[in-house]
Amino acid sequence: MRTGLAIVGVVVLLGLGGLASQGKRPIAPESLRAPAKTTALRAQAGGIATVGVTATMQHSVAEGHPVVLSYPGASYVKVHVKMLLLPGEYLTVTDRSGGQSARYGAAVIDRWLMSVDGDTAVLTVRGKLTHVVVDKIARGFTPAERAAQRKVEQSHRDAAVTAMHRGADGQARCATGPAADAACFKGSHPVAYGNSRAVALLLIDGMRLCTAWRVGPDNRMMTDNHCLSTTASARDTEIWFNDECLICGGDTITKPVKVTGDEVLFTDATLDFTLFSVQNFAAVRPFGYLSLDVRDPKPGEQLYVPQHANGDPTVIATGSGPSGSGACEVVSPVANGYAKGTDVSYYCDTSGGSSGSPVISWNSDKVVALHHFGGCPDSGVRIDLIYPKIRSLI
Repeated sequence: MRTGLAIVGVVVLLGLGGLASQGKRPIAPESLRAPAKTTALRAQAGGIATVGVTATMQHSVAEGHPVVLSYPGASYVKVHVKMLLLPGEYLTVTDRSGGQSARYGAAVIDRWLMSVDGDTAVLTVRGKLTHVVVDKIARGFTPAERAAQRKVEQSHRDAAVTAMHRGADGQARCATGPAADAACFKGSHPVAYGNSRAVALLLIDGMRLCTAWRVGPDNRMMTDNHCLSTTASARDTEIWFNDECLICGGDTITKPVKVTGDEVLFTDATLDFTLFSVQNFAAVRPFGYLSLDVRDPKPGEQLYVPQHANGDPTVIATGSGPSGSGACEVVSPVANGYAKGTDVSYYCDTSGGSSGSPVISWNSDKVVALHHFGGCPDSGVRIDLIYPKIRSLI
């Protein structure tokens, strides 16, 4: 999921109000999607990415007998527990050094705990009557597993492009605006970089991910319905802000700020969007928010897409900016998605995990679409169709 990770301590305090569970709807197969004149290929490159594996187990955690779960090379470890904690008792999950720590107070829960970055999670309890059982874990891919996963994903993508999108000379091609680390835009395009700060990674089920982003100044987040659609799912999903490379092209990752989702406020399967809130909003408020551009973008209009493709730190897929030409641009302002005419189509560099990303116009630096389909071209749901449904909520 990440390489060269450098993490400073993360502390999350959770009581009864921060507890939860989850679920989601898969991306519709090609045969169920409305055919679009402007879209010859609908690869699922912009879908949900798999970034880890899960396993079942049975480990009891008792006072004085911590449980250490270690998976050499894993990028993160996330633990699922069933537990009863009485007043005054608590469970703590930390990384090996104790620098990252999440603490859970009196509650009866059956849920995923907050993940720790790195390959080891340590669980300790205080309370002699405490009943805590670890029944499942999720852990991130090792570097070797991630490399193998990406090779398979790229092979599938290349095969789809080759089979379904050829030029007049018979050669496969699909123009995309290249993606680069968000940090690469700090000096050249500071507004685009600032907008990328409002974009977060969603860790779902402990092993799958999408992208989400803050919309408006209040406690509101936007992602795809096929990523997250229920309050139960939101409350068992992690939202990571500040997950980016420290410098352009570097390997050191900044410390992510992790919160959990809270209430689903509105969701729509046809327009494939979900508006939801997060717990501990004060922790993520400093990362800013995005505004909506409620209009049809123009053919050829240049775009940029901040995203967490493949579970990597934030990247921005882009053309060359407002003053030049670039491949990340609108193909058609009206294309077919889950229904006729719901989407905008464009050429931008997206991958698994990009679902839920904001599609932003260089002209306004505001969101014109919600990315949900990868392919040749990609497409996102039109913001002018989403906005009337959420106007009173943002």
